[in-house]
Amino acid sequence: MTNVQPAAPGFTYSGEELDALAGAVNYYRWIVRRFAPFLGRRVVEVGAGIGTFAEHLLHAVPSAQLTLVEPAANNYPHLRARFAGRPEVRTVQGYLGDAGAPGSADSVVAVNVMEHVRDDAAFLADAHRLLAPGGHALLFVPALPALFGTLDEAFEHFRRYTRPVLTSALRTAGFRPLRVHYTNLPGVAAWWLSGKVLRRRTVSARDARIYDRWVIPWVSALEGVWTPPLGQSLVAIARKDG
Repeated sequence: MTNVQPAAPGFTYSGEELDALAGAVNYYRWIVRRFAPFLGRRVVEVGAGIGTFAEHLLHAVPSAQLTLVEPAANNYPHLRARFAGRPEVRTVQGYLGDAGAPGSADSVVAVNVMEHVRDDAAFLADAHRLLAPGGHALLFVPALPALFGTLDEAFEHFRRYTRPVLTSALRTAGFRPLRVHYTNLPGVAAWWLSGKVLRRRTVSARDARIYDRWVIPWVSALEGVWTPPLGQSLVAIARKDG
């Protein structure tokens, strides 16, 4: 395995999302199931953190050649150590532009990442350049700006998205959106209560595990046959046609 380490970006991530969601197995499997048909073989995950979601990607597509990109100096050593000795995985400390040559990826995966990026238009442009024709951008982002509260501030979010805004951003970057829809309807109430009413600044690992165990399974089953009109998050699948 080749671990590529450009000059350190000098960025550290102080949010607590990674710790809270580390044990959210059902949550991550649910996201992977939506992405799996579009992953291809050459997969780039940007904002890979400590590698939790990457393990699910590898399980879904065992033949994948996975490039994991993480800018945070405090997360990257854990990511590199986790996948040391696994030839199907390459780790990169840097940003999406450091992931590879133009046209070198079949998919770019970003799960709870774009809200942390100040210039999300530049992010999508980088994703478009990196993808081969026919490749896919696979995005999972927080939804509904009205929900922006203390949790978003603590997790270092710049924004939450609406379906029209995300769809427009993808088209502007040159993508053809295939699916952009809301997901996790019960999460709207949970996030509103925590971040707007109780003004919490963290999600405990215990609360995340409870939600993952008792809510996500039935929500994922329901939303497998019904698309909610609103949700805590947005799922986007967009194609690079040329």
